[in-house]
Amino acid sequence: MNLRQLRYVVATADHGTMTSAAQALYVAQPALSRAVRELERELGVELFARSGRGVVLTAVGEQVVRQARVALDAIDAIEGLSVSRANGRGSELRIASTSSLEPELTGRLIPRFARDQPAVRVRVIRCEGREQVAAAIRTGRADLALTDLPVPGDLAAHPFEQREVVLISPPALKVRDPVPLSALDGMRLVLPSRGSSRRAELDAMLERIGATPVVAVESDERGSWLGWVRSGMGSLLWYRNQIDDTEGLVVRSFMPPLTKLIGLVHAHRQLPPVARDFLAFAKEASRG
Repeated sequence: MNLRQLRYVVATADHGTMTSAAQALYVAQPALSRAVRELERELGVELFARSGRGVVLTAVGEQVVRQARVALDAIDAIEGLSVSRANGRGSELRIASTSSLEPELTGRLIPRFARDQPAVRVRVIRCEGREQVAAAIRTGRADLALTDLPVPGDLAAHPFEQREVVLISPPALKVRDPVPLSALDGMRLVLPSRGSSRRAELDAMLERIGATPVVAVESDERGSWLGWVRSGMGSLLWYRNQIDDTEGLVVRSFMPPLTKLIGLVHAHRQLPPVARDFLAFAKEASRG
């Protein structure tokens, strides 16, 4: 039995379905279901019974959830005792990030956090993809990580921002606005090099929507991408909030919208005070 299983059981009881509980916790639904089943096998009891499209607690499940709430409240209270922070003096914060999200950390979040916590040394651990990010958290190399959601169930997730993927194209490209996803099939695109984490993300997204574009340019020289689009070589898929200069280009949304949820994640264990400070700061920044 572990705290993650208890959190999942309580969330399922609160939301009535494992799908809704997984969405509320920003974890994959199969991971949540597996953890609940493992706890049932360990205890030798059935915690939930199916009811229509959802689940309801069994009699013993109600007792388990009641005690689980007590245990989780106690853990929160114990973690709350760690308030002697010395204002971050001598602290180091290690944050892992995928390479595509690193500019979010170094250009936006960390400078603002440093103004409030000038004595904290922030070290960014660059990772190629979500698997490496998860490994950095699990092995203790990083305290927090900025990555795409959802994440595996053994990690706690805090949503930070919903990002929109847009199409940046030369004016000569004739396409409906907003752009139907089917239009990406056969479209000439400027893409990152094969083998890069950003290319893997785009390939997975295109595969999900069933589109096979024509590769016009493959390069990791991000500073040249818009130049190739201006020259008419192809269009570009990128995040709306990361576009610097689109003069002379057309930026279009998709219908249905293409979005990605990113968040800060950490292991299910007590965070160092400086990591908790950063997490609270990031949540406030996302609301602003």
